[in-house]
Amino acid sequence: MNTAVLDIYPTDMEPSRSQESVGRAYSATADEQPFSVPRPLSLPNNGITVNSSPPGSSQVVSQLARDNRSPTAAKLDVFKSWSISTYKCTKQMIAEKLGKSSRTIDADLENHIERIRDTQKKYMNILRLAKNLVTHFQAVVDTQSSLGEAFTELAQKSPELQDEFNYNAITQRNLSKHGEILLSALNFFISSLTTLCTKTIEDSLLTIKNYELARVEYDAYRSDLETLTQRPRNEVSPTILQETQRKHEEKLSEYEKFRDDVNIKLKFLDENRVKVMHKQLLLFHNAVSAYFSGNQVALEATLKQFNIALKQPNSAPSSWLEQR
Repeated sequence: MNTAVLDIYPTDMEPSRSQESVGRAYSATADEQPFSVPRPLSLPNNGITVNSSPPGSSQVVSQLARDNRSPTAAKLDVFKSWSISTYKCTKQMIAEKLGKSSRTIDADLENHIERIRDTQKKYMNILRLAKNLVTHFQAVVDTQSSLGEAFTELAQKSPELQDEFNYNAITQRNLSKHGEILLSALNFFISSLTTLCTKTIEDSLLTIKNYELARVEYDAYRSDLETLTQRPRNEVSPTILQETQRKHEEKLSEYEKFRDDVNIKLKFLDENRVKVMHKQLLLFHNAVSAYFSGNQVALEATLKQFNIALKQPNSAPSSWLEQR
């Protein structure tokens, strides 16, 4: 085993002969054996091999490289899947429009969906008419209130017609008061109908939209599978056929799931719709009948029956503490 002794002395000091010989021996040793990467050392006692590089460094580097590529690769996979699905769905929809492809139809469910859409359309028309009624009737109530004030003022300035003006002033004030009660009932009717049309029914229509998209996607993959199965076997790759079958089963499962969700949603929607409309139509009938028949007691009882708070004219809005 060669031993190398490093010769380190100040430049102004002259080394001795022994030191020169040692330096020559070091130079000869360095020339004979150039520097090389140290190899693993085997310990004689237990046979453990010690590597100069950290254990598993190559695996760590490769794993880090895969991790750095994974976000981009995942985004590309998602974009690729979305592009293929969009292309297939668009192709399927065009083929259905042209009559070149069939579509999966659940007759009972399709009829139910059509009834729901027609019902929403008719309810929206009732809502529009009710809002127009409230707008016009609010103008009548405001006019009656102003007319009552004008009669009261004239009663004070016209002693010869004071009784007549007072009678008319009282009548107009009562009509205005009763009109405010009817307006409260009509506004409650509009609020409940708005919630039913724009939230409850709309939520079910959103589920229906997802179901229809799943149906188109399923039909697209079903058409692809039918096209492949109709070709000769030697022209179809087994890998492509298996992948198409797998996608077909996956889309069929999604389609059946959305179909079940739509059936459940429509069932609860019908129950809720009947319950809400029964209450609101009863309110509308009782309030309008009581008002135009001049039955003030029945009109106030209708508001109490449906827990409708009457908004007093010229009343200050309640604070947020009172509202809580």
